[in-house]
Amino acid sequence: MRLLPTQTDVFVVGGGPAGLAAAIAARRYGLNVVVADRAQGPMDKACGEGLMPDGVAALRQIGVELGAEDGVPFRGIRFIDADIAAEASFPSNYGAGIRRTRLHRILQEHAEAAGAVVQWQSRVVTVDAGAVTVNGQTVRCRWVIGADGLHSRVREWAGLRPVWSGARRMGIRQHFRIRPWTDFVEVHWRTGWQAYVTPVGPQEVCIAMIGSEPRGHPDLRRLFPALDERLGSAEVLTPLRGAVSMSTKLRAVAAGQIALVGDASGSVDAVTGDGLALAFRQAALLGSALAAGDLELYETAHQRVSRMPRLMARLLLLMDGRDRLRRRAISLLAARPRTFDRLLAAHVGSLSAVDVSLDAFSFSLRLFAPAHMRRMPSS
Repeated sequence: MRLLPTQTDVFVVGGGPAGLAAAIAARRYGLNVVVADRAQGPMDKACGEGLMPDGVAALRQIGVELGAEDGVPFRGIRFIDADIAAEASFPSNYGAGIRRTRLHRILQEHAEAAGAVVQWQSRVVTVDAGAVTVNGQTVRCRWVIGADGLHSRVREWAGLRPVWSGARRMGIRQHFRIRPWTDFVEVHWRTGWQAYVTPVGPQEVCIAMIGSEPRGHPDLRRLFPALDERLGSAEVLTPLRGAVSMSTKLRAVAAGQIALVGDASGSVDAVTGDGLALAFRQAALLGSALAAGDLELYETAHQRVSRMPRLMARLLLLMDGRDRLRRRAISLLAARPRTFDRLLAAHVGSLSAVDVSLDAFSFSLRLFAPAHMRRMPSS
């Protein structure tokens, strides 16, 4: 294992997608960067593997361009609950279905090509003012970036503990060899569970289930008969892999010389499909704040970009376990596709909350209206 530089401008603790993106963003401003992680790249994690258009755009902003060979484009989201389905298309650009290991390898290559020092299998044991101790070596630095995930140790060292946490849920992911049957990401709903189907290759789909923490692994084919029929005898390519999904919020994401990014800085439930996109947007904002030498800029921007994903997580989780409400909502979206398109546009940042406030208000009135009023003609 090589010795690290004795000093650097930025030390990133955590070499996952958020940490590597932050390193790339900082290098674009000429800052010297060291990244350290206990694992060995490229790293895998249970996730839906769908990157929303704003996430693709955020990667492009820091100089990472995904090629046609890296994944499969998808053009929108489709909600399915038994016999009810509603779909919405992105207003512009496409999302990308991409294997997590492939995405991580791309980010690692870009970080190293940009000049960041990336050290795997390295344990950070302390973070003090202006210094990080890793593998018994002290590296002096101006800034420390905590990108070490949902249970961040850097966050604890900085005293930046969550002030709110949502329900703890479990995400489980598996891949199947089958030609994708749609260019949408499908979200299949049932009581307490969602199943996300994302095309990730010409002959491969990723299916991720999210729900209450089970005892043992839930049976995808039993919970979702329509997917069971669709998959048929498709070959299983990967074993089940699980991860925790939950929303958390911090009062602040920076303290002194330490800033947090990705899940370490607060997370959104995976029901939004927005975790990676949000992390990449944060990384781009953090890079410019570091270049300006002012983490207050990042604090303000972080709150702004996190607002909509948190709101969407709460709204979508209202449908989890509320069968009648969920089916009514999907039926309304199917009947009002323009409303669904505009709400999705707000979700991916193409429209502001103000732009869709009238659509959201009208949708809410119909969703929660008494039964005898639901047949009122739409305006």
